[in-house]
Amino acid sequence: MALFGRRKKRTLVIGLDGVPHSLLQRFISDGTMPELAKLASSGHLSRMKVTLPEISAVSWPSFMTGVNPGTHGVFGFVDWKPDSYDIRFPNYRDLKAPTIWDRLGEKKKRSIVINQPSTYPAREVDGVLVSGFVAISLKKAVWPIRYVSDLQDMNYKIDIDTARAREDHDYLIDDLGYTLESRLRILEHFWKTEDWDYTEVVVTGTDRIQHYIWDALEDAGHRFHDAFIDYYRKVDEFIGRVVAKFGEVSGRPEGEGLFLLSDHGFCGIKQEVRVNRWLAENGFLEFEDDTPGSLEQVSKSSRAFALDPGRIYLNRKGRFPRGGVDDDAARSIIDEIKAGLSELTHEGEPVIERVFERDEVYSGPVADRGPDLLPVGNHGFDLKGTIKEPEVFGRTNLTGMHTWDDAFFWSKDEPEGEVEITQLAGKILEAAT
Repeated sequence: MALFGRRKKRTLVIGLDGVPHSLLQRFISDGTMPELAKLASSGHLSRMKVTLPEISAVSWPSFMTGVNPGTHGVFGFVDWKPDSYDIRFPNYRDLKAPTIWDRLGEKKKRSIVINQPSTYPAREVDGVLVSGFVAISLKKAVWPIRYVSDLQDMNYKIDIDTARAREDHDYLIDDLGYTLESRLRILEHFWKTEDWDYTEVVVTGTDRIQHYIWDALEDAGHRFHDAFIDYYRKVDEFIGRVVAKFGEVSGRPEGEGLFLLSDHGFCGIKQEVRVNRWLAENGFLEFEDDTPGSLEQVSKSSRAFALDPGRIYLNRKGRFPRGGVDDDAARSIIDEIKAGLSELTHEGEPVIERVFERDEVYSGPVADRGPDLLPVGNHGFDLKGTIKEPEVFGRTNLTGMHTWDDAFFWSKDEPEGEVEITQLAGKILEAAT
């Protein structure tokens, strides 16, 4: 089908990974993002909360299924192997709820989904799927597989080399621009070759630049300050071009069928907070070895431990091989950890905004697989699950961290009440059908 072929009811979703509502407001006000400013003036740019923990591995599945981890089954980038202290990496096959495009496929509607995180390895869809991070092989990231050669011919990149970009910021800036252009190239390609009803395209470079050089945003004298701003100008141009083409082919009134969102917010890091170190220093966590290499060396006397980015699990009988915590003891341990974390400070600042219990966050058939506690750091305090650092507080070379309460959502119509990420799938499906 040609890009400007017959008109049909179409829907477009643009995702900007990690972009905070507050930053967009700033860039609208100072003229950095004029295309987004046009959208904001003709629709509603809302602040949004996301599911916990506030990481892409959880937030994107919550968006694309419309349910929380207690139903869709993904609680983090890593999770426990059954009856073990060993970890595994959940993937798209672990998702236990249908996605937006699955449900549209049931209605014989075709979807184009480009660079969606948490969809690797790609599985069959009615249309086209190109997985986003964490995707290891392009050949396993594309459905149908016949499109792999097209993407290879166009030198499509799933993601930048994050290990290199973390150290080499000149490379980061150059590759972010190239990767963004490659998103537009394949979008235009699929819009010419596919007869589609729903398109979703996600930009992940926004998350990358913020993790590695958020400090450049705040410091006008920083070597990469102008490059940071310029990248957002390019993202704005990308939005403008995609929205304009969508308007030409959608046959819908301006803004109808169009949605933009992020999967979490962002802010600068003051300190990283090693939750397992805090648990160890406060008598909750012990290891069988003085220099443990992993949580597989947790001792039977341990009462609690954490997985990234601070998900706390009690060492429960029946769940873990050396679990010693029974249901009668669990309540007092939970209360003790909550009280202790609530009092944690750094240079006089409170570190923890709130400690959620599992039942406050998750509901559904697999909710009991989630952590017992989910502490949320105040802005600037980035929670980590590492066991190898000797101090509770410290820094790496990351300068930006995720936030759960400053994501954004744009739509033509004003949402009712506070916006949460699990609400969006229903709104999009209503617009697409």
